Amino acid sequence: MKNEIILFYKYVTIENPKELMDSQRALCEELGMLGRLIIAEEGVNGTFEGSVDAIKKYEEALREDTRFADIQIKRSEGTEDMSAFPRLQIRVRDEIITTRLPKNVDPTKDTGTYLEPDELQKWYEEGKDFVVVDMRNDYEVDSGYFEKTVPSGMKNFHEIGTVADRIKDLKDKTVLTVCTGGVRCEKASAYLKKEGFKNVYQLHGGMHKYMEKYPGKHFKGTLYVFDGRMTTDLGADNREKVGACRQCGEKSERYINCAHTPCHLQMIQCENCAEVMAGFCSENCRKKEEALVC
Repeated sequence: MKNEIILFYKYVTIENPKELMDSQRALCEELGMLGRLIIAEEGVNGTFEGSVDAIKKYEEALREDTRFADIQIKRSEGTEDMSAFPRLQIRVRDEIITTRLPKNVDPTKDTGTYLEPDELQKWYEEGKDFVVVDMRNDYEVDSGYFEKTVPSGMKNFHEIGTVADRIKDLKDKTVLTVCTGGVRCEKASAYLKKEGFKNVYQLHGGMHKYMEKYPGKHFKGTLYVFDGRMTTDLGADNREKVGACRQCGEKSERYINCAHTPCHLQMIQCENCAEVMAGFCSENCRKKEEALVC
């Protein structure tokens, strides 16, 4: 494996986000890494690709900062040609992931109980009564999800404030929130607790950490990722494919964006339908694009 991709976050006070942005950019440029890092006063959220040696040096430098000494890092195999990310982007934002939730939803003060991947595996094996609430966007769920999953129904995570009402019948159930790397569940689980959900857990390290240890176990399909790979199964053998083409329903994990720019819907579309539909999600979008060209 020539290159490696890492995924990480931490909610921790950053008193001078711009200063950290400048130092992180300099470090990543020096190491020849690509990817993105969001920095806010509430913490950091990042994913990078680099050579194995560069990633090792980056992690060592990151942990030298006492704020990140215990940060959890998820790993997966990178691309041969460093194509997972088009560029290096390091930015300061108001939140490390946009929620639009009130300030009192603070995962450093109250959040769902961490459930480690080993414990989740036991829950499945022992037949525990629980429900998985998938806190990802709807198009992410299309290619893969845990057994016992209830989708949140969000098209974008900033809709998180609408989820509690959608799943209000689960308030007295054991609820496990899940997402790709864990960052969304920090606030999502805190939000559910404030909305009166009684027994809320979050998968520590997210789906990625579970799949690193238990590839192909109780997670059906493949994991959507926000980079050039689009999906990863983290080495699962003989896994079940659950993704389906938006047009014909054939099993597929091929993501594209609708070719009509104002729509740009991200969806699964098999190669045959991509040719027939010319990359559009519908005949309506095809006609609208043709009208723009004319």
